[in-house]
Amino acid sequence: MNDVLIYDPTLRDGQHAVRHQLGVDAIRRYAEAADAAGIPVVEVGHGNGLGASSLQVGLAAVGDDEMLSTVREALRHSRMGVFMLPGWGTSTDLRRAIARGADVVRIGVHATETSLAERHLGVLRDAGAEAHCVLMMSHMATPGELAEHAARAVGYGAQAVGIMDSAGWFLPPDVTARIAAIGSAVDTPVIFHGHDNLGMAVANSVAAAQAGASIIDGCARGFGAGAGNTQLEVLVPVLERSGFSTGIDLYALLDAADLAERELMPAPPVTASMTIVSGLAGVFSGFKHRVVELSARAGVDPRDVFFELGRRQAIAGQEDLIVDVVAELSARTGRVAALQK
Repeated sequence: MNDVLIYDPTLRDGQHAVRHQLGVDAIRRYAEAADAAGIPVVEVGHGNGLGASSLQVGLAAVGDDEMLSTVREALRHSRMGVFMLPGWGTSTDLRRAIARGADVVRIGVHATETSLAERHLGVLRDAGAEAHCVLMMSHMATPGELAEHAARAVGYGAQAVGIMDSAGWFLPPDVTARIAAIGSAVDTPVIFHGHDNLGMAVANSVAAAQAGASIIDGCARGFGAGAGNTQLEVLVPVLERSGFSTGIDLYALLDAADLAERELMPAPPVTASMTIVSGLAGVFSGFKHRVVELSARAGVDPRDVFFELGRRQAIAGQEDLIVDVVAELSARTGRVAALQK
């Protein structure tokens, strides 16, 4: 059997689903449960990563330092991971995270903007931390472009590199082509992180493993923005049945997922109408709450907003564009209504 390393961002990506309001006790209990299950890496933080707690994308209930210290104390066997988006976090944030025991640090960049990671990967290299680079909104780039940018990230010091299906847009053949292209361009482990907007996250993750990805992400009960992430407690046994070894205790994993449903989320994410449209439009899942909220105020169809955002190739961090699109559609709708009178 081929080994696959499972990376669990439940305590980071899941924050999107609860507006970054996870409390210390819940964070600690899930980290302990994940550690007991033998999950190799447990990631923690604000949904948008280190330094991102803000009015623009949401103030976290717990600061970075306290979250990291809490999880570090809870993990006896698992390694602790953190995530950072250049522009939100800084090199100072990276050094503070390492000082608080972060073992694995991921730098996330837009799929064709790898140069933004160069400085931070250099900081991680000098600090001796395990450095990953993930290319976000990867459906916006061809397999060849992703391979080129993955190779650049490795040149900057990334020890693992891969893609995030940030909008849940991919089907298995899309994943296969991209992971295979990246694998042929780098000698490091390849990462895949799926979202479930079209209900394909587990299938896409298996396709990634079969194409050569050796680090696969999953969240308990799929906890995450929109329709959620790849559902971890489904992913692991499906990978095992597909011929991959994860080293995770199934019963303890199921216990951790049950705990997550009870204590981390009001309800598990579902593939609903808005998340399907988000996936089809290729729009970042984290936009869902804002799109629905602003559309309701303006009396416009949120589905139209998603498709217009997709046409404009909106990416994470461009939340202000939602306001512009809603305003333009509202004005357009008003003009049409006036003409019909």
